[in-house]
Amino acid sequence: MSADSSPDPSQPESKQINLQQVAGQFMAGLQRHFDMLAFNIASGDAVTETAYDQQCALPRIMPVAPAHQNFEQMQAYARDLLVRQVVGDSLNLAVTAMNHAHFFLALIQSSGAGRHPTAEQQKLAQNAQKDFVPLQLDKKFNVLEKKFGIICELEDSVTSLGFMLQALLQHKGQVQAVHANDSGELVLELKALKISHREKGEQPPKGRLADIQKVFREGEYIHLSSAELQLVFVMIAAFADALFKSVVQYARTNRDGS
Repeated sequence: MSADSSPDPSQPESKQINLQQVAGQFMAGLQRHFDMLAFNIASGDAVTETAYDQQCALPRIMPVAPAHQNFEQMQAYARDLLVRQVVGDSLNLAVTAMNHAHFFLALIQSSGAGRHPTAEQQKLAQNAQKDFVPLQLDKKFNVLEKKFGIICELEDSVTSLGFMLQALLQHKGQVQAVHANDSGELVLELKALKISHREKGEQPPKGRLADIQKVFREGEYIHLSSAELQLVFVMIAAFADALFKSVVQYARTNRDGS
């Protein structure tokens, strides 16, 4: 079984399952998140106090006028909301990628890496998926490693996103001891494009993904710059890409060994 898996067409409940298509749709959705974030950041940077005040006054009435917030207050609130949204959306995307990967892994395992899994084999995979989907994040990683031998690249960063979301939602963004490692730090590893230095006369330089770390000490408040928010989605793309490639490799290994 490879990235393309076609269930037995003679089975009435069978349907074609294509990892490449699922991965492509996932990555396209991730790009929309990235684009929307860029749009929101650009819009926030461009808005003026005058434009905000004019917009607020346009209906000539407010729900609760005494609770109206001024421009500076709304800037801070909007930024906080954006950080929470990016962290939450990124974590959900990572979980979605893991759920997709697990179903294909379960299908490969149930069908013995066959190219045409039967409806019965597909049912076994679906049952395994029902057990996997509601699991907590750490348990999902454990299942992928113990059951399929897949160690997820950037697992620690995805886990850190979970701790960051807890801090943002439950502690107003302040890192607690439960979120930090033994060194008292919450570390988020991001992926950034690094351009190699080009000597005179050389071909245009090539870029490669490089690791950068964002470190929050216990007691500090979570803050991410605009560029760092965008790199969170880049990190999720790298995580998902490596995960989907691991599924393909698992299929090849099981097919060659069968």
